[in-house]
Amino acid sequence: MRQTTPSSGSPGVVRRLVLVAVAVAGVLAVLVAVPGLRGVLDEIGEMDLRWVAAAVALEIGSCLGFVAVFRLFFDGVPAGPARETAWSVMASGVLLPGGGVGGLAAGGYLLHLGGMTTSAIVQRSSGLFLLTSAVNVLALGLAGLLLLLGPASGPQALALAAVPIGVAVVVLLAVWGLPRLVARRRARVGWGADLVAGIELAKGPLRRPGWRVAGGVGYLLFDIAVLWAAFAALGVHPPIAALVLGYLVGFLANVVPVPAGVGVLDAGLVAALVLYGLPAESSAAAVLVYHAIAFWVPGLGGSFASLRRYRRPIAARRPVSLAGLAPAAR
Repeated sequence: MRQTTPSSGSPGVVRRLVLVAVAVAGVLAVLVAVPGLRGVLDEIGEMDLRWVAAAVALEIGSCLGFVAVFRLFFDGVPAGPARETAWSVMASGVLLPGGGVGGLAAGGYLLHLGGMTTSAIVQRSSGLFLLTSAVNVLALGLAGLLLLLGPASGPQALALAAVPIGVAVVVLLAVWGLPRLVARRRARVGWGADLVAGIELAKGPLRRPGWRVAGGVGYLLFDIAVLWAAFAALGVHPPIAALVLGYLVGFLANVVPVPAGVGVLDAGLVAALVLYGLPAESSAAAVLVYHAIAFWVPGLGGSFASLRRYRRPIAARRPVSLAGLAPAAR
């Protein structure tokens, strides 16, 4: 893998961090200026810092979970560079519009600079994205089922739970059957073929899960736990089903192309949490603290990884083989 130059990475990451910090300062200025929103800042000021520290530790756990599952799919990259690239993917994901997709695109660019073929990058990146997305969809369906069967079951709970359960079932069936559908249409060419191969790669670990697959689960659950800890810092202990559904539904706002999701993600999460019965003011305070932690922990980790990557030569990589994750023979 050829060495890249400092001008191609670290300064750009730092510059984007500074720009987003300015945007966050603007959001805080709005909170201070608008009288009706000052109560949110009052709530933040009264948070139990022990729970905030726990939230930071949980976010680090979430990031380590992503590193583990990233190395499952990019097993041909040596451990050190793989960890650095995984942290860069997370940092790019919180900085760039599009969230995880933007992060994987940035990681793919780094891997391409290192000599990995475009086909291998697309296959493995799509497999990684699909596995982590499958965890999200399963969590969505299970949380909807838990809400439906919980003590607050009734017409309202049925309405709020039916859509997540239905979406989870439809998405899982569609993705699982897509390779066969494409194969029947004989369209397995180009990027389409690589995306389908990525689905098959993701199926292998799902059929025979190892400890790195648990990293993909931890990546989601620890991140949700960060939001739970932010609520706990306020003395609020939200029901698990409502919290998980509010988190997953609220994150749909991340499709709006705003860098770091500033304002958009916060509004989406607060709206979804309130929809599932959580108090508005506490939700706004918890979401702001959650978003700050979920931004700065991977952002700073990715910046540090970029500095390491561009300050030293990168050792030659061995070729990346797809054999380790090849789907089981039928």
